[in-house]
Amino acid sequence: MKVKRQILTCTIIALALLGTVFILFGDRIFKLSQNEELFSSFYAQVQNGTLESVVIDGDRLIYTKKGTDGTFVTQNPDSAELKKELLLNDVKVTVKKDGEQIFSIVMDIIFYVIFFGIIFVVFKKFISPNTFKVVKKTGKTFNDIVGFESLKKDMFQIMDIMQHPKEYMARGVRMPKGILLEGAPGNGKTLFAKALAGEARVNFIPAKATDFESMFMAIGPLKVKLLFKKARRCAPCIVFIDEFDGIGTRRNYSGSAIETENTRIVTALLNELDGFEATEGVLVIAATNSISALDEALIRPGRFDSRVSVPFPNESERVQLVKMYTQNKVTDSNCTPELLAKRFKGFSCAKIESTLNRAALISAQKNEKSISIQDIEEAER
Repeated sequence: MKVKRQILTCTIIALALLGTVFILFGDRIFKLSQNEELFSSFYAQVQNGTLESVVIDGDRLIYTKKGTDGTFVTQNPDSAELKKELLLNDVKVTVKKDGEQIFSIVMDIIFYVIFFGIIFVVFKKFISPNTFKVVKKTGKTFNDIVGFESLKKDMFQIMDIMQHPKEYMARGVRMPKGILLEGAPGNGKTLFAKALAGEARVNFIPAKATDFESMFMAIGPLKVKLLFKKARRCAPCIVFIDEFDGIGTRRNYSGSAIETENTRIVTALLNELDGFEATEGVLVIAATNSISALDEALIRPGRFDSRVSVPFPNESERVQLVKMYTQNKVTDSNCTPELLAKRFKGFSCAKIESTLNRAALISAQKNEKSISIQDIEEAER
């Protein structure tokens, strides 16, 4: 079947090439009813007024005579005055593009089609509606999160407002437009946003700073508009922007291309945050490692109403994390959660998980039945 398709494709290409050659050069290959004459004879007939029409075809002149059937051919002297001479003697003149000119035009058309096709495909890729995926079920709940206890309590009411915005609006209560999470990487900011969407049973749209970067100017602001347009359409939903300091940095108007694009993105964010109403059921959660790096206009009250600091887990939270991450692992009796929690002081949630996973790999390489303190020590290096 595949061979037949290849043969059919080759046949179509060959026929297309033959057709092109016939169109461009057919009249030269088949010189039907064309009598060749000397140019001196042709010129004398021009002067006598016996010619009816002339076709200038590259290096040939194809002409007809008054009262005579058939066509005649002579050489084209390629004179700039020839066409003027013919027109002054009432001869109808047609200039026919030669094969090289037609080929050049065809190649120009193909070039522009390919060029604009590539531009269209690239732009479609950069601003495609599928740039930001809508996650209907995150598969996470607050049970998957250790810590954030006070924030969890506050979020339960916000979840209710998201699901019943008009009822709360009637009481004069509006839903916060945004929550800003600040903290070191690996302490669960992304997990918290997913768990909140899972608990609220609303759509979740994740994004990160690199999603708004582009080699083309003005694509970043377009993506901001696309993100919030999709959020309104999928409401109630949570929009989570990770690495927020990558796109929301202070505007300095230095005039460079990078700063100009950053200014446009920040301005687009400001317009979108001010553009939607609390009743639309869209909550923006932004995660950053440093609030001080963000533009002041972005983080003022009314845009991000709640700021939450995400610290490293305390000792009791580390005990819970160790228990969670060792559920499917076998540890020595001296590797108690309390002991490991003390060893992991100052570790982020992600680092604790990574250390325990590496310790399990080291234990497996040694063919040990359980994870020992020595394995933990090696994993910490």
